[in-house]
Amino acid sequence: MARKQHTRNASGPQGPSQRQLRAGELIRHALVDVLREEEIHDEALVGVSITVTEVRLSPDLKHATCFVEPLGAGVDSAETSGHESEIIKALNAHARFLRGRLGPKLDMKFTPDLKFRHDDSFDAAGRMDRLFNDPRVRADIDAHEDGEDGDDLA
Repeated sequence: MARKQHTRNASGPQGPSQRQLRAGELIRHALVDVLREEEIHDEALVGVSITVTEVRLSPDLKHATCFVEPLGAGVDSAETSGHESEIIKALNAHARFLRGRLGPKLDMKFTPDLKFRHDDSFDAAGRMDRLFNDPRVRADIDAHEDGEDGDDLA
């Protein structure tokens, strides 16, 4: 008689496991320390402060995608976008060095491979903020808060 196989994702795609989230935060904190303590000799990284906003790990914890935002960036312009891409390229070029420095700081069996990406959430939040502050949208929001809309959900 055949045994029934249990699949983990039987109900559809699920988010990261608690283990992935916990390891991601551990790596994020250690990576911040490494970036603060170590001096990386790259022209694109000279005098740049980098914020590590999130680290997402693969299910086997061997690959980490690190979302970073250069401090003071997040303004929509072609000039900062080009500078951000230079910073991301430089971080990816030095990923093996950073991984080597990260290993002793982690209490993990394996130190994951690092891949750096720009965090677009700050740009998206800025766009949403501009939308909410648009006078036409603001009028709709104020009208809804005052109860003039008539669509009370309570």
